[in-house]
Amino acid sequence: MSLVLEPETPPLWEDETGAIRVGNSRVLLETVIRAFQDGASPESIVHRYSTLSLSDVYNTIAYYLRHQDAVEAYLSQREQLADSVRQRLSNIQPDLSYIRSRLLSQQNP
Repeated sequence: MSLVLEPETPPLWEDETGAIRVGNSRVLLETVIRAFQDGASPESIVHRYSTLSLSDVYNTIAYYLRHQDAVEAYLSQREQLADSVRQRLSNIQPDLSYIRSRLLSQQNP
C-alpha cells in the first residue's frame, strides 16, 4: 500500500469585507496567528475558539510559517485598517468625560 500525497489547500477564505477567516468559522486569521505568536498551542487555540477544528489551526499555522512575509504584510494592513476605524470612531463620538463629570457632580451635591 502506498501513501497518496495530495496538495493541501489552506483552510482560509475571504469574507465580504476582505477579512480572511479560518476553516468553516468566522474566526479571523489574525486571531489565530497572534495567539500562536503569543505562545498558544494549536490545542489551546481550538479550546478558546470552539468553532475551529484542530486540523484547520495546524494547517493555518503551517501556512503562516511557509508564507510569513505575506501573512505579516496582511496582518500589518489589518492593523492599519483597525487604527483607521478607531480614529474615525473617536472623531464622531463626543467627548464623554464632560458628560460623566456632570453626572457625577449631580450625584454628589
